[in-house]
Amino acid sequence: MTVSARSLPDCLPRWQTPRNPSRVTLGPRVAQASALLGKPFMPWQSLVSDVSHEVDPETGQLWYREVIITVPRQSGKTTLVLATAVRRALGHPIPQVITYTAQSRIKAREKWEDEHLPILERSPLAKFFRTRKTTGNEAILWRNGSRHGIDASTDKAGHGPTIDLGVLDEAFAHADSRVEQGLKPSMVTRPGAQLLILSTAGTASSVYLRGKVNAGRVRCELGMPSRIAYFEYSAADEADPADPVTWYGCMPALGHVWPDGTGVTEATIQAEFDSMELPDFRRAYLNQWLDAFPEEWLVITAGDWAAGRDPSSSAADPVAFAVDMTPTRSHTAISAAGRRPDGLLHVEDVDHRPDSDWVIARAVELDRRHSPCAWVVDPGAAAGSLITEMELAGLEVLKP
Repeated sequence: MTVSARSLPDCLPRWQTPRNPSRVTLGPRVAQASALLGKPFMPWQSLVSDVSHEVDPETGQLWYREVIITVPRQSGKTTLVLATAVRRALGHPIPQVITYTAQSRIKAREKWEDEHLPILERSPLAKFFRTRKTTGNEAILWRNGSRHGIDASTDKAGHGPTIDLGVLDEAFAHADSRVEQGLKPSMVTRPGAQLLILSTAGTASSVYLRGKVNAGRVRCELGMPSRIAYFEYSAADEADPADPVTWYGCMPALGHVWPDGTGVTEATIQAEFDSMELPDFRRAYLNQWLDAFPEEWLVITAGDWAAGRDPSSSAADPVAFAVDMTPTRSHTAISAAGRRPDGLLHVEDVDHRPDSDWVIARAVELDRRHSPCAWVVDPGAAAGSLITEMELAGLEVLKP
């Protein structure tokens, strides 16, 4: 493996549970497993593994029951997960059950079959397991009785046999904790059981992951003792997304190239930056949450919006108004739609400001001026919280 010297001193977690040197760690054994798989650990993987595999001196079991890791894409999560699973399967005196979940059962099977299995089958460990691919019962069956299988990402996940290692990958895809609540009861009676949660930053609907991130940051900042370990590699909100210095500061795999030529290079990331929309690049490669950048184009691209602009256009009354709000309630917009004299539709962003305390007064003003045919608000969206106030102000609200 060749390593860019530039990446090593610069890329440290923005938040991390520190290593407790008074506790021994099984991290080096996980690193050995990864080396056997042909993927020696990168520094960040060793750091995370050493902390997350600390041993409780009183029980001899793992200290951390839950480990949360959030990193940019293409950082080596798969290698870390697989090495952790191998150490778990082969390093215990009693057979272990490992269950892997992702966005869906289909995605879990794709990852298991397209990535986990090929790496294992090419390694010296291939002679120690057999594979069962029966749909609904897929598993890597180790000779010592350990089993590495997959499960659906539903509240039924983990129901049935006990679980020693649960892996919840791509946690951004989950809106709530139902998968975790499906897995955890199957782990309660297992000594040293551990839940591993991994993801890149999510979207406004990633409520489950955002809760884990917020709590993890607080624990790290306050130094709160916990049986939950947290690691986050991400760029600061104010960092320049176009600057390679930013990339090297948050992408722990950048600059690491294996002898077979695989790896993440600066040229590759530059190509990604040049071809992707900025919000997509921020989330995927800087591991940033997009609600910190409300000024950016998150739904319609700036180019598409500009292409539809017609400065000479205007709509004739009566128009229809709509109110919408970002899921985080940070900004609110009032838009109008109406017919032009030539019969085409005209849509206009009438007002857009932070927060929502201005909306009712502005809506009443527009209602008096235009006598619109409708005020439209989605009752199931964040803006639905404004409906009662709008109706008390005398506005007739259409609720689709």
